[in-house]
Amino acid sequence: MKGETQSCLLTGQGQKTSRDMSDLKKITGRPSAEEEQRLNMSESFRKILDLSSGDSQNAGIKPITFVRQVIAGCTYPRMLQGDALPPDARLRAQKLLSHFDGGSIGSYTESCGVMYVRNTIAKSISLRDGGVLCSPEQIFITADTQRALMRMLQVLCQSEGVSAVMVPDPAPHTLARLLERMGVVPVTYQLREQSGWSVERAELNRAIQASRGRCFPRTIYISNPGNPTGHVQSRESIQDVIRFAANEELFLLVDEVYQDTVFADGSEFVSYKRVLAEMGEPYSGRVQLASMHSLSNGIMGECGFRTGYMEMVNVDEAVMLYIEILLTGDLCPPVIGQIALDVMADPPCPGEPSYSLYTREVASRLMTLKCNVSRAVEFINDLPGFSCQSVQSGIFIYPHLTLPHTALTHSQSVGLLYSRRLLEDQGVYVGFSEDHTHSGSCCHLRLCVLMPSDELEEALRRLQSFHFQFLKEYCDTGETFSEPQQSVK
Repeated sequence: MKGETQSCLLTGQGQKTSRDMSDLKKITGRPSAEEEQRLNMSESFRKILDLSSGDSQNAGIKPITFVRQVIAGCTYPRMLQGDALPPDARLRAQKLLSHFDGGSIGSYTESCGVMYVRNTIAKSISLRDGGVLCSPEQIFITADTQRALMRMLQVLCQSEGVSAVMVPDPAPHTLARLLERMGVVPVTYQLREQSGWSVERAELNRAIQASRGRCFPRTIYISNPGNPTGHVQSRESIQDVIRFAANEELFLLVDEVYQDTVFADGSEFVSYKRVLAEMGEPYSGRVQLASMHSLSNGIMGECGFRTGYMEMVNVDEAVMLYIEILLTGDLCPPVIGQIALDVMADPPCPGEPSYSLYTREVASRLMTLKCNVSRAVEFINDLPGFSCQSVQSGIFIYPHLTLPHTALTHSQSVGLLYSRRLLEDQGVYVGFSEDHTHSGSCCHLRLCVLMPSDELEEALRRLQSFHFQFLKEYCDTGETFSEPQQSVK
């Protein structure tokens, strides 16, 4: 697995304020005295924006109005008596409140989420998958997808022997720490970067064969659309993975949190559940699957609500009961998050008062995302040493950086060296992962681009300025690098 760091972007002009310094410590941990002195000496930035966490609202993206209106009505029911909210928002809030004990969001719900919201989610999944049936009994609302994944690994990896899970490389930056904390061995399969981060059946076979004798893979983890790579699997690729899982008797754990952010022409999200159902027997009734979705990622971008859901497919009832018992230890998922999930699964319909604004806001986010990705990928590919695959979905770009070997004289980790200097010199602090499949002078950077376009332009300007200075300072290749005069708009 590739190592990751957290990241932030500091932009603007003038000295940092005390609040900015406090925010920096919160994101990165308390700097050393030397680091703090160096940061305070810089006069080139002051405002902190996190470019690696995917927190789009922190970056300046506004929340979707209808979500907040329904939450406001549920939180303060007196608002439902006047005209402060649109009629459909008031009606939605009243209906939701009627399904909470005491008519209040301050009461506990079932440990797996209130059944009314689970039923809404089940209907939306069936609609998404072309009519494939989904039961609310198979839906588990959880405190974000990390908690769901942790509970599933507790169930799947507790048998005798060294339990393992097959994971992609690259993978979401939180996955390695989660597996380490749970004592689960990762069996890594490489995504093929030059083929658009494709999942290759031959690579899956290689990875599981290499694990024989040292551990026992119980499950395979898939991120589709890919995080942080932004690739979208084709139906044929999904079928290959399902056949592989069936042959090796692996449980499928599928992270589909970016399913609503597919923006590339010709790309389409198709769920693993739908493909599994349409493959028919012996796969449709035999392969076990858990798929996850979240409020935090993609179009909703409600990171602070910390709520998601998981759907189980072909899982024995006894196992379902055990998972529910594990989730009972969490009392119940956040109630406000459950309200937002209901809106995500059942947005305003045509003809309703809030439909026009809701669709405009969603379309605007997708257009901003599409334009920002196109702009950032084109820009990054013009910088010496960088290459970035096209992105079809998600909110990150994941460029590859190759530096001359001379840079290694200053640090054993090119990614760490580059990201630290980027923070210190320009206030841009990005996530990175070392590239162990190539020479030690390679790494990948992870940058979230779902932000206002002017913020993106500022980030690109600072990255460009730093990059050319870095090449001059660290990479003594005899080559002269000339910074373009009009690369940033």
